[in-house]
Amino acid sequence: MKSLPCFNPFGAKLAALQPIGRTSEGTELGRPLFPPPWPSPQGEGSLVPLLGPSKDAGCFSALRWVLPLPRGEGRGEGKGTAGRHDWGQPISTAAGRLRVRLCLWISVALLPAHAGAPASLDYFPPPESAGGWRKLDRAEDARRIAGMDPEKLAALQQWLLDSDKRNFAAVVIRNGYIALEVERGNSAKTDSRRVASVSKAICATVLAIASEQSQQGVMPRKMKFDDPAFQFIPWAHPLSDPRKERITVKQLLNHTSGLCPEALGAPNDGTWEYILGHTGDPRTANLAFDPGTACGYSTHALHHASLVCEAVTGMPYDQFAIQALFKPIGVEHWWFQYYDGGEKYGRHPSHGMGMPARDLARIAYCLLRGGRWQNEQIIPKWFVEETAAPTHNVSGPEMRFKLNAQSFSHAWELPARLTGEGGRRGDGIPADARHKPGSGGQLIGWVPSLDLIVTRQTGSSGEWAFEEYLRRACDAAIK
Repeated sequence: MKSLPCFNPFGAKLAALQPIGRTSEGTELGRPLFPPPWPSPQGEGSLVPLLGPSKDAGCFSALRWVLPLPRGEGRGEGKGTAGRHDWGQPISTAAGRLRVRLCLWISVALLPAHAGAPASLDYFPPPESAGGWRKLDRAEDARRIAGMDPEKLAALQQWLLDSDKRNFAAVVIRNGYIALEVERGNSAKTDSRRVASVSKAICATVLAIASEQSQQGVMPRKMKFDDPAFQFIPWAHPLSDPRKERITVKQLLNHTSGLCPEALGAPNDGTWEYILGHTGDPRTANLAFDPGTACGYSTHALHHASLVCEAVTGMPYDQFAIQALFKPIGVEHWWFQYYDGGEKYGRHPSHGMGMPARDLARIAYCLLRGGRWQNEQIIPKWFVEETAAPTHNVSGPEMRFKLNAQSFSHAWELPARLTGEGGRRGDGIPADARHKPGSGGQLIGWVPSLDLIVTRQTGSSGEWAFEEYLRRACDAAIK
């Protein structure tokens, strides 16, 4: 059997191509004789075709690959050279002419350089019932494919087990592979108990989807994050404090609304009459500060956000979240909290919910891919981009936890901006990291520059070293 040579951008021969025919113009078509992946000549990663051969202007013209460039040079989309041949130009052989182009199919904006096999932007995990996340069980695969240091992963696993006595499930994902999964009493696949304040970030994400869809005219009402929030909360009228009229949707999410900050000590749960400030409790009836002038971490504000979502979409918050986010990305297990409100206020879901660690990772993965899942834009790209920075101008400490107010975005938080308040610090965490801690040692986090995701679900309450988990996972990533 005759074969045609196939080269990579650094001039090394990788495999042979079997001739399979000719075009009407005489261009010979070929396919690899040996199955992928093929080793990279640099010894890092491998060449893996993302798409099969395609035709362009009637001839074989494109093979798409994922390929790491030399250390420190990053990855990108472009053309290279193959020996003395230029990509896109015919390669002369004894059998004829073959036109080959290798496209480096990685977005630099989303996935800067790191070691390990580059992640395919076209990989999205099927639902757990259909196979779920791809997982690496061998140390050498964690290093070669996920680009994670096996010894540091082992140390991270032991740290997770020693960090508290709670039952939990935790996953660390890089390049779209589970590199570490630790379970103690909880199933990472099916345990959907409460995730505490992690649900705040999920609520903001769902609300962004509602906003985007409303602008397309497919929702009962249009809403943007800069709109006054209480125009979408009819159950709150008449307002218990006239200043509530000035609160924007955005301020509900970034803890600058003044609505019942946790620093006041008011219960986070109750009837809708209580949440909306109609029971006479001054902590819920009156704002703690004028909107946008301070930062006070507020669970009540996110309860209000769930009502905004209901008014905009015309369906309860939980049903819209399931329809618009959970099902499109393959989430299969969830639980939602409801509050009663009697005949006047009705029964509505709050933002509180539960979800397994692996399904939480799907939300982070969608955000890591710019809000995309398969060929569909699920989460608005503008929301993904805006979560990378504070969404308010308040400086100084937050009222309860004394954290840097500039670490709060659209309900997501920016751990690299923590400066040691309350023992929580952001050193060793990349500046582009986003995360959301929840009481009980629960966490969802994603780091675009490392293509890294961490989650932990306990269903419990209490303090934990949230940033240490993320910091150790980042440190285990081979740069």
